[in-house]
Amino acid sequence: MAKCKKTLKRFDQINVIPFIDIMLVLLVMVLTTATFIKQGIIPVELPEAKATQKEDVKKEVTVYVNAKGEMFYDKEKVNAKELEAKLSQISKKQTVVLRSDKKSKFQDFVTVMDILKRLKHEQLYIVTKD
Repeated sequence: MAKCKKTLKRFDQINVIPFIDIMLVLLVMVLTTATFIKQGIIPVELPEAKATQKEDVKKEVTVYVNAKGEMFYDKEKVNAKELEAKLSQISKKQTVVLRSDKKSKFQDFVTVMDILKRLKHEQLYIVTKD
């Protein structure tokens, strides 16, 4: 019987050309999509209409509760009754953002949540820190 002698080839180099090809394709994809992200939307020229109705852009309302328990409605200091009056004047579907200090009393947070629940607000965001 003949013996088969296997010789092992030494692996000194890594072929990086396929890796470079993949990275170039990914770079092209990122650069082409980044132009759409920078503009915000894909640019289109919209047609004109004679009978149009402009809809008001709804901005969000921010309610703050600081460490002292003071409440603010969009940077205006209010008490609980004034806050409820101001929140009752806005749409139930408008976004309300609640920013409560971590050192504030839990009761202050519950008071604001109770007002929002009583007024049946649907869009509420509670801002936290990661």
